Amino acid sequence: MLIRHGYEITLTCQQPTALVCLLSVHEDRAADIRVPETLFTTPDVPIATYRDLFGNRCRRLVAPAGDLTIWSDATIEDDGQPDRAVPGARELAVPELPDDCLVYLMGSRYCETDLLSQIAWDKFGGIAPGWDRAQAICDFVHGHIRFDYMQARSTRTAFEAFNERVGVCRDFAHLALTLCRCLNIPARYVNGHLGDIGVPVVDPMDFSAWIEVFLDGAWHTFDPRNNTPRIGRIVVARGRDAADIPLINSFGPHVLKAFRVWTYEVVPDPQ
Repeated sequence: MLIRHGYEITLTCQQPTALVCLLSVHEDRAADIRVPETLFTTPDVPIATYRDLFGNRCRRLVAPAGDLTIWSDATIEDDGQPDRAVPGARELAVPELPDDCLVYLMGSRYCETDLLSQIAWDKFGGIAPGWDRAQAICDFVHGHIRFDYMQARSTRTAFEAFNERVGVCRDFAHLALTLCRCLNIPARYVNGHLGDIGVPVVDPMDFSAWIEVFLDGAWHTFDPRNNTPRIGRIVVARGRDAADIPLINSFGPHVLKAFRVWTYEVVPDPQ
């Protein structure tokens, strides 16, 4: 299937403000792009691109004083299959893990492994290692946290989400990946597009957050917020947690004036 995706974001700054934006599709989907990204800003400003430590595409620009709108649109091809489940995937002992996985076992800004370690072992230590344990963690988080846009808070950590039992998709992701790390299972945070393909539309379209867990030598998608296989995920960026991959990182104050995201299947015209 073909999926069209994009966004329109307007910021207001009191003075010229440097920005770093992580909003483009990850390079590992480059071969699937069918309509290349069209990107522009209003007013027009110079944009430079670089790769961060995690391989994500980052754009640098300076927002002028006043309003700046960033607009992007592209179309990608997807196999149309739900997230793949591999129930037999096994955990690897820490000595067997690749070097680049080790960072995803550590505590990070929003993921306090030290505070949640005992809780993780008490709740999940008795479950057989592997896919079933990772899924049990996502099942728990899905039932433990109540989704509420009005309760979103950019500073909420995994430990706070565990105690407050409310949040948005990033909070579900932070708690689940932290519990995985406490059990020596590498887990990383993912931002991206997730359209309502094959499911009822219940919320306004937005960017989404989920996690990837390293089992049996490969990264696998888990989604504690939705906790069901979904069609058409489009990864934008990966990192240890949301602090590594903010959609927009501003080096100065700004106000979000407008925000619109679209992700939907494109149905070809009959020939």
